[in-house]
Amino acid sequence: MADLDRIDLSIIRELQKNGRITVTDLASRVGLSKTPCQVRMKRLEDQGYITGYSAMVNQTKLGLSHVAFAQVTLSDTSSKALAAFNEAVRQISAVEQCHMMAANFDYLLKVRTRNMAEYRQVLGEQISSLPHVLQTSTFAVMENVKDRGQ
Repeated sequence: MADLDRIDLSIIRELQKNGRITVTDLASRVGLSKTPCQVRMKRLEDQGYITGYSAMVNQTKLGLSHVAFAQVTLSDTSSKALAAFNEAVRQISAVEQCHMMAANFDYLLKVRTRNMAEYRQVLGEQISSLPHVLQTSTFAVMENVKDRGQ
C-alpha cells in the first residue's frame, strides 16, 4: 500500500460505496478531472488493488435469509490435506466464505441457506463429508448488525 496516495485511497473508498458511479462523478468526488481519474482507476486495477466489480444482492429477497458460521476442525493438516479440503469446499454453493484460521480449529465457514433445516442438510451431507473433517461446531446468526457489503 506504500505506493497509494490520498487520492488513490479516496477512489477505492468511493468505488466500494458505489461501483457503478460514473467516472465524471468519481473524479468530482476525489478532486480530479475525468482523464486523470480514469488513469488512476486503470492503474489501481492493473496493480490488483481493484480486483473487480459486482452487484450487492439482497439475499433475503432471494429466500436465503439463514446464515450460520461453522467451525471446522480437520483430522490432518498436512499441505495435501489442506489442499484437498480447500478444493472440495469451493464446490459447495451454500458456503459463501471459507477462511483458514489461526485458532483452536482450522476453518471458519459462512454458510447461507433458506432455513435451519436446509443448513442441517448442507452440514450433514456436504460439509461433514469434506476431506479430513473431524469435527464441526455451528453458530447461527440471529441478526446482521453490520455488513460492509450493505
